[in-house]
Amino acid sequence: MESGKSSAPARAIKAVVCIPTFRRPDWLERTVRSVLEQETDFAFAVVVVDNDAAKAEGAEHARAILSADAVPNLVLTEANQGNCYAINQAFTAAQAAFPEADYFLMIDDDEEAMPGWLSAIVSTAEKEKADIVGGPVIRRFEVPVSDAVSRHPLFFSIDGVTRQVDQIHGSGNCLVHRRVFEAMPKPPFDVRFNFLGGGDMEFFTRCKLAGFTTWWCEEAVIHEFVPAERVTAKFLTRRSIRTGSINYVVDRSHMSAGLVWAKNAGSLGLGVLRGLGMLVRTGSWLRASHPFLLPIGRIMASLGLLPTPYKAKR
Repeated sequence: MESGKSSAPARAIKAVVCIPTFRRPDWLERTVRSVLEQETDFAFAVVVVDNDAAKAEGAEHARAILSADAVPNLVLTEANQGNCYAINQAFTAAQAAFPEADYFLMIDDDEEAMPGWLSAIVSTAEKEKADIVGGPVIRRFEVPVSDAVSRHPLFFSIDGVTRQVDQIHGSGNCLVHRRVFEAMPKPPFDVRFNFLGGGDMEFFTRCKLAGFTTWWCEEAVIHEFVPAERVTAKFLTRRSIRTGSINYVVDRSHMSAGLVWAKNAGSLGLGVLRGLGMLVRTGSWLRASHPFLLPIGRIMASLGLLPTPYKAKR
């Protein structure tokens, strides 16, 4: 673990932005700079956790950028591979290093915060006394894509005006109040999801079941950059199956086996009907495959066949 400066008084910090990263130092630089450029009327800090401890190129990049800025920060490494390990360390270290901070945010290393993001999301949390706040993640494709890709269900997310919602599903644009972390079991993200993905969905599902309130902030906008390898039909097909697998594992964690199997069966029938309906409406086999592939992923997961897309080679 490596640390950076945190010289400003801890009591001055209201919010801490956490950025987990893995082998994307150039993209991380864009992310960090977009956070440092945020204009707020309160003090905030930045915590970066590099999950590639052996090389730590991301940590080196982050340290070089942050050392030239007055924003208090920590730059850490996490030796245990897995995104949940990195996220857990980021949130845990942020709470310990800045004990007076109430708000802990996360942005991914393939994202860029738009102007006004930090002020908007913290303002919503304060005004509504929200436990959790999420915001729009707008995709920016790095190569030209067809309508079938840009309108694929995997790229849909919550939208609309600022309001209370049932829950959010992703951590790529989120705020969590300190009281949530204090009340929830530790570590916050279940490391069983390290290589499958979906640890954020499982965490927010537990938060919902625990009675925490979640708000959606329309003005807290983040852009996510989607590389060429993530817009192919092969990738999207596999991701649809993985999403179904994640849904199954989350349900299995909080529902009885009987209910989960009933949901598997029901989702298969609904998936076929929804897929056919989408095919008729859109004429796109790629988009129409998504509702059918979700239950396929659920069934595969129930048989122990789990994908591990985040397990990188050393």
